[in-house]
Amino acid sequence: MRRKNLIVIGLILGVTLALRIFNIPIASSQGPTLVATHVSDALPATDPAAALWQKATPLEAPLSAQQVTAPALPQTNVKAVTARALYNDSQLAILVEWSDPTKNDEMVRIQDFRDAVAVQFPIGDQPLFVCMGQVDGNVNIWHWKADWQKDLTGWQDIQTIYPNMNVDQYPFARVAMPAPSDYADPNYVPAFAAKNLFALPRKSPVENLVAGGFGTLTSQPPDAQIVAGFGEWSGSKWRVIFTRDLKAAGADMKSFDPTKVTPIAFAAWDGANGERNGQKSASQWANLQFESAPAQTQTTGQPGASEPPVKRVVIPSPTPPNTAVLIGVFVILGVVTALTGLILKARGDWE
Repeated sequence: MRRKNLIVIGLILGVTLALRIFNIPIASSQGPTLVATHVSDALPATDPAAALWQKATPLEAPLSAQQVTAPALPQTNVKAVTARALYNDSQLAILVEWSDPTKNDEMVRIQDFRDAVAVQFPIGDQPLFVCMGQVDGNVNIWHWKADWQKDLTGWQDIQTIYPNMNVDQYPFARVAMPAPSDYADPNYVPAFAAKNLFALPRKSPVENLVAGGFGTLTSQPPDAQIVAGFGEWSGSKWRVIFTRDLKAAGADMKSFDPTKVTPIAFAAWDGANGERNGQKSASQWANLQFESAPAQTQTTGQPGASEPPVKRVVIPSPTPPNTAVLIGVFVILGVVTALTGLILKARGDWE
């Protein structure tokens, strides 16, 4: 009995190790689906209260504190986001809403942290590791920042936070004391000269990024920052809209094909809780499915004649682990079983 118990424990540990190493889910399902509703009108890119959004079916995505890698917080404040999606023949718009009793849209002082939200897509069609992608598969991330939204109405700097700053008078000073002044000489503003997004004038509150695993998050160059955004805080709730063309302008950005289902994930940060970087609330993968566009009416001479409607896209089943992964699992199980046998034999419990 003792031998059998140890063998069972060893096999359980081996299976657990294999699942962890190869990132194989214990169970898989079709998962929640965000349906993008087709509209013929222009998308409400700057109006979260537009009536057009009511045509879209909301999806509530639960979030939990990121605990996969450091730095992490034991608890985060954003527990869920509600998303809606609209698209027309050229663009996709996603509205994300979540509750937040505090508005944090300043990030000038080192003790200040912003509210933020992000949506993530695999650049290909298959789901990748949900935490920033993986080595052999990049993800495209759209990151809206509350302070960038505020910057669009007026750049925030130290004078914004401390408008009455001054220096004491030095009566015996022989020359005038240095004073801050605005200047744009690139010799003295290297971040501006290097086209660092944090130093350039804001064109959008959304940063377009790509990642292929932890530590690889990379901002796209300024001419590839093509995701428009708009966010407003009202009634203790943030409402943020992401808008972008369906077709990507480069290989490192997600292209959307309305005939295909693509994975989508969400993340949110509450600045009042000191959340930043990896200290965030994140969701698992959901599906983004495009509603079929209405069929065009034909002129056939018969009233009411039209093309048959296009069928809704069927959500594909999750891709099974490949052969190499399965071989790796069996190798680990074999090693664990052999080690268990050697330990039992050495202790005299094998016979």
